[in-house]
Order: sequence, then C-alpha cells, then structure tokens
Amino acid sequence: MKKIFALLITAFVTLCANELKFGTAANYPPFEYIDESNKITGFDIDLIDEISKRAGFSYKIVNMSFDGLIPALKAGKINGIISAMSATSDRLKSIDFTKPYYLTENIYLKKKGNDALKAKEELAGKRIGVQQGTIQELAANAISGAKVVPAEDTVPLVMGLKVGKFDAVILDSSIGYGFIKKNPEIEEFFKEVDGSEGFSIAFDKSKETALIEKINQILDDMKKDRSYEALLKKYDLK
Repeated sequence: MKKIFALLITAFVTLCANELKFGTAANYPPFEYIDESNKITGFDIDLIDEISKRAGFSYKIVNMSFDGLIPALKAGKINGIISAMSATSDRLKSIDFTKPYYLTENIYLKKKGNDALKAKEELAGKRIGVQQGTIQELAANAISGAKVVPAEDTVPLVMGLKVGKFDAVILDSSIGYGFIKKNPEIEEFFKEVDGSEGFSIAFDKSKETALIEKINQILDDMKKDRSYEALLKKYDLK
C-alpha cells in the first residue's frame, strides 16, 4: 500500500513540474467566455487558476468546441477539461471527474407571449435549440417527436428563439437565467434536474488519480475559507 501511495505522489510531483493543458469551450458565460480584451475568462478560469496556485502546477487554457473536448482529452492533446462539464454516467465510462463544484438544472425557455407552450409535453413536433454535446441535447432528444437543432454556441440559440427560429431552447440554469435577465423577450416555462452529478473537472481515465484527490481537497478548502463563495459572487452565481 505504501509503495502504491509513493508511486502516486511521484506521478503527481512529476505532473506538477510540467505545464498542464486544460481544454474549454469559451462560449458559455459566466463560466468561460472571451472578454472585450480577447482574453478567455470566467468562473471556471478563475477556479482553475486558484487550484493551480494551491496545487503547485502551471497551466494553459486551450479553447475548442465543447463536443471536441473529450476526443481531445482521449487523444492526449489536452491534460484536462474545465468547461462546465457535467459528470454523467456515460462520460464516466471513459473519463474521470473531480467532485462536483457546481450543481445546476435544465431550464426550458420560450419567447414571451407564446401561450401555446406551457409544458414540456407540448414540445412534441416543435423545434428545440440546444448546445451541441451537452446534457441539454440529450434531454431534447428524449422528447418524442421533437425537432432538435444543435448549435456550437449558446448566443445564437437565444437569438434564434427571439426571432422565432426555435419554439424552445433548453439551457443550463446557470447561464439560462443570465440570458433571461438580459433578454426580456424570453421566459422560462419548465425546469428539471439534469440527471448529472454537477459540473466537475475532467481527466483521462485512471491517469490522474493523485491530482484528482488533490483538487478535491482544494475544493473543500476553498469552500471552508470562503474563497469559493467569493467566486460565486463575482460572477453573480448562486
């Protein structure tokens, strides 16, 4: 047992000596997005920055499409994923996750005044916009007869909803409520648990056990010293 623990520590020390590449899809405010100065920023970026300081590793953020993150991880192009990714049972078959750092729900949005749409069951045969590769896409595909339209970014989904391109859009509640605040033309009409364990940091299967344990401890420490709460307030998250 001591030998195994020593090997894990050695692997972790070796890892910290190198720069880790974390993939993200910077089109998901407030978790990751490109600001006015063309810099990738957001809650997740601040979170991994603080974790890196406490764990003692350097890192680089690599921006790519959300549905390309897991293939890039499996191909060794990145070392980890920090991109508001939910730990689902399907994803757990091929990758490992830290403990969740943020819990969320699916919210269903419609154009305000669309009184014909009041319940999830009424979406059969309707056009539903979702972000490609997300839990929300899975939820939409489970609706019998729905015409699911995936998009790489969330902003076009909201814009499409406003002009009638979609009957409804399913988003993660953490960003959905932000869109509602900025777009009074849309409103929520249904909400449900998303069936995941919550947003977590992902690594390739069985390759970063020691690092995951370290990050889990850091997440606990950040909640105890209230630095995690400060990040939530900074990005207007609950």
